[in-house]
Amino acid sequence: MEDKQITISEAQKIVDEWIKTTGVRYFNELTNTAILMEEVGEVARIMARKYGEQSFKKSDQDVNLADEMADVLFVLICLANQTGINLTDALEKNLEKKSIRDATRHQNNEKLK
Repeated sequence: MEDKQITISEAQKIVDEWIKTTGVRYFNELTNTAILMEEVGEVARIMARKYGEQSFKKSDQDVNLADEMADVLFVLICLANQTGINLTDALEKNLEKKSIRDATRHQNNEKLK
């Protein structure tokens, strides 16, 4: 299988098309926010067990971190689409902000050495 990369902009279009065809319509913004929190919680659960000190339960045997992260991304894209946010622009602006604000902050952080 070819390793096809999609841009954030393409992902927003793909999710929008999926919602309008397969998904029927977007859930409202508040519902999607609650779903996002649920999906983030599922990622946290896996992280706590795989990389933290909690142990897996029998019901956790078939967890898939990549799939759960994709669920988070999908719902985040839904919310961006619903609220008119271009995630490419938002990420670029956010990285620029961080680059200015944190230009030397992390290099000077003794905790990171």
